[in-house]
Amino acid sequence: MSAKLSVVFYIILCLEIGIVLTLLPWIPQGFLGLSDWGNNYFLLYAARKTGFYGLQSFVASGWVRGAVTGLGLLNIGMAFWEIFNFKNTLHALQENTTVVNRRRNVAPSAATTHLPDHERSHDPQDNAGER
Repeated sequence: MSAKLSVVFYIILCLEIGIVLTLLPWIPQGFLGLSDWGNNYFLLYAARKTGFYGLQSFVASGWVRGAVTGLGLLNIGMAFWEIFNFKNTLHALQENTTVVNRRRNVAPSAATTHLPDHERSHDPQDNAGER
């Protein structure tokens, strides 16, 4: 059940990030209260702090907008790939979980000392319960 939820949440995350990265660079100023891609407060702040005033024009260029849109489309493509290969991904996650559980169930070695939670290995027996 947790493997299914993990895959579903991964698909939703990829879709959300993909949609935002695909559309955000091209949304006009003032639409839904958003500022222009190349003219926002954080970009101006970063340009002033770094002293690289060309950062704003670089980020506002079509090349950067296209690259960010490409990353968004890549995320959307990953989400659809995960949707189409849902059973394979789920099987791989469940198989990995059983391997990890098998490793945890391995018999303890002879050198392992089992102590109660409140004892330390160097405490004398009569001081084990005192604080």
